[in-house]
Amino acid sequence: MTPGEIIENTNLKGDYYKVRFYAPGFAAKARPGMFVHVRIDHRGDQILRRPFSIQLAEGDSLSVVYKVVGKGTAELSRLKPGAVCDLMGPRGRGFSAPPEGYTPVAVSGGYGAAATFMLTRNAGRPGLLLLGARSGADVILTEEYEKAGFEVRIATNDGSVGRKGFVTGLLPELVAERPDEKFFFYGCGPHPMLMALARWLRENGQTGQLSIDHIMCCGVGACFGCVVKVNDPGSETGWKYARSCAEGPVFDLKDVYVE
Repeated sequence: MTPGEIIENTNLKGDYYKVRFYAPGFAAKARPGMFVHVRIDHRGDQILRRPFSIQLAEGDSLSVVYKVVGKGTAELSRLKPGAVCDLMGPRGRGFSAPPEGYTPVAVSGGYGAAATFMLTRNAGRPGLLLLGARSGADVILTEEYEKAGFEVRIATNDGSVGRKGFVTGLLPELVAERPDEKFFFYGCGPHPMLMALARWLRENGQTGQLSIDHIMCCGVGACFGCVVKVNDPGSETGWKYARSCAEGPVFDLKDVYVE
C-alpha cells in the first residue's frame, strides 16, 4: 500500500475524469490491463477500495480514467491536487505483447479504452483502436490513441459518432480489407460486448486476450467475490471459477467461457 498524492484531477468530458497520482515505483511494475485499488482515506463511510484500470504509468506518476457513477467516484472527482489516496497495486494479470508479426487491435467499450491505452506504449508496433460507445458523449481518449500512432475507428449505438451499431460490427470490415495481415485482439468493456467479441474471434479463427472482471472487494484474491467463469474442459460443467483480481482480469481467448 502506497500513499498517492493527486497531481491533477481533470474533467475529460461529461462524467468522465482523469486523475494522476504521484506514485514512485508504480511505473516499473505496471503493465497494460493491470489495475490499482484505491481508497479515499478521509471517507470513513467508504471502507471498500475501488479498482481502476491503469491508463498510464510513467516516471513517478500513475493515471486512471474513471466515470462518476456513485458516492465513491463522486467524492474522488471533487479531490484537488495535494489530496492523498491510499493505493494498492499494481494488481492483476495484464495484457501480453502481441506475437511477432501481429498487429495489435484494441476493441474497447466506453472507458474500457483506458485499460487498453498502455498497449500504445508496450505493443512494440502501431495498431488500431476499435471503440464502441452508446453515443458521442461516451467517446474518450481517441486523440491520445491517434497521437500514439494508433488508427481509431468508432461505432456508437445511436450513430452520433462513427458507424451506427455495436463495435463488433467493425471487425468483419477490418479483417476483409486486410486479408494478408495477422491481428492480435485485446478486449475490454461491458460483459455482453466481450461475450460477442469472444464468439466472433473464435468463429473467425482469430487470437487475443480479453479483460473480464467482476465487482471486486479485497482485490488480493482472498474474498472470492470477483469470480468469473473460465473454460475447464476436464470438468463436468466445462467451466470453473477464476478470481478476476488474481488470475485475471486478463484471460487468453481460449480460456474465456462464453455464456
